[in-house]
Order: sequence, then C-alpha cells, then structure tokens
Amino acid sequence: MLGHGQIWSAIDALAAKNGLSASGLARRAGLDPTTFNRSKRIASDGRPRWPSTESIAKALDATTTDLDAFMTLLTDGAPRQRKRVPLIGLAQAGEGGYFDDAGLPTGQGWDEIEFPDVDREQVYAVEIQGDSMDPVFRDGDVVLVAPGSPVRRGDRVVLRTTEGEVLAKELARTSAKQIELRSLNPAHPDRTIPASQVAWMARVVWASQ
Repeated sequence: MLGHGQIWSAIDALAAKNGLSASGLARRAGLDPTTFNRSKRIASDGRPRWPSTESIAKALDATTTDLDAFMTLLTDGAPRQRKRVPLIGLAQAGEGGYFDDAGLPTGQGWDEIEFPDVDREQVYAVEIQGDSMDPVFRDGDVVLVAPGSPVRRGDRVVLRTTEGEVLAKELARTSAKQIELRSLNPAHPDRTIPASQVAWMARVVWASQ
C-alpha cells in the first residue's frame, strides 16, 4: 500500500530530477504554483492531504515522465548522491536580507532544493520567474549560481544592483566603468549597469533544461 509520505516524496524526487522546485514543477504542469508545496500536504485539521491523480498526471506529462519511471521514484525515493543547496526565487532575491556583501546566501527565508553531483561549497539555486530568459531558461527553471567562479564574456549571470534589482542575463562586456548585459529574450531590452551600482555578479554554472 502506498503511503502519504511516499507519494509526496516521489513528487519531490520528480521535481529534483528535472532541476525544479515543487512550485516550479507545478507551474510547468500548468497548475497553481502552490499545488505541491509542503504547506498543502497537511490540512488545517491535521489530516493528510493527498495530491490528485490529475495533478500527478499533468506533472508527468510536463516532464515527459512515464508511469514506470514514476513508480520507480515511488519505490526508491529521491535520487542518490544529491546535495541540498539554498533556493530563492528571482523576484525574492531582490529583497533585503538574503545576501551578504559578497553575494552569498545569508539570513532566513531560504528554501532548499536537491541537485545532482554538486561538489562546490559556495553555490545556491535561483528559480527563474517570468519570461525575460526565454527561450533558454523558462519560468520555473532552476539555475545553480556560483558566486566564487570567474565570470567571462558570454557567461549567463545573475547580477544584483545596489538598489536591490536582480537580473538574470548574459554578460556581453565588462569595463572599469560599466557592465553590459544581453537579454536572451529579444522582447526584453539589453541593460548597461554602471560598475558603481553593481553589488555583485555571479556566474550560472548549471541549469535545469
């Protein structure tokens, strides 16, 4: 007999296998972003809340996962040799209190996600929100960011300004005076940021695709 925790663990494993958070998996499946959140797994009266067959079917279709593969996740749980790293949404990253001066995670409010074969100590995950990175990164995709990695022209980067704006774009050019960023989505303009207004910039080293 399948247990309540077993079903939810398999959904978490499905999300992790595709480099997504639980909310990212729900969005990709066309569901309300909170459908698979941990807060939705127990009702207000303390009774277990089960995911619907429809929501699971949509998640499998969105990740092109067949039923046999999902049954394996039910049996085995989350994939082995994975590491938990801090996770934050792109919009939330612009709020204060989440990063130190070097652009490393700090404070409370971070979620966590499992990534395969993560051997870097100073990394965190950012969940893409919106369409500014289409078609390379879609809404709900998760990118792994390494603040300590060297950044070169052509790298995809996450940059935070001194005013709290957070941008995910491609590095076009750097100089002593400014940082030029190229938008991956032609519907969004390129940006030029004065160097004095850059709080930190970190390279994207892995992305769910």
